[in-house]
Amino acid sequence: MVAAVGPGVGTKESAMYQQQPQRPNWWSRNWKWFVPVVCVAGAVIVAGTVAVIYVLASFVFSTMKSSGGYQEALAKARANPAVVQALGTPIKDGFMPTGNVDTSGSTGHSDLAIHISGPRGRGTLYVRATRSMGEWQFTELVLEVKGTGERIDLLAGSAP
Repeated sequence: MVAAVGPGVGTKESAMYQQQPQRPNWWSRNWKWFVPVVCVAGAVIVAGTVAVIYVLASFVFSTMKSSGGYQEALAKARANPAVVQALGTPIKDGFMPTGNVDTSGSTGHSDLAIHISGPRGRGTLYVRATRSMGEWQFTELVLEVKGTGERIDLLAGSAP
């Protein structure tokens, strides 16, 4: 048998030269908890963003729907015989009106497209009105029936 000969053989010095097992990197040690945490956090952020957008949109739409111009236009549509004949009763308004309502004190302006429907069909009620001294005056109030394209002028034949 031949003995190993050389500096540091069998001493503390040789232990330094032996390869130590490497410690696994951070990702190898932590991925099992990190991936689910990131996924859940991402889902919470997305859900929170959607919830905030929904709340803001609901607030804006409810503000539009509560305006006098919107309410009066919808009442006029529900009371108009030509609209009732085209859509049937009951006439319901859609979730998202489009356009704008601007009021300040007793004055204002409303320019809206209101989606309405009944058992016989649906359509879009176009509203243009101004508010002066607390009273809404409609300059345009027209229902366009979807599918037929028929346009019903709700102001035709009414007194100014």
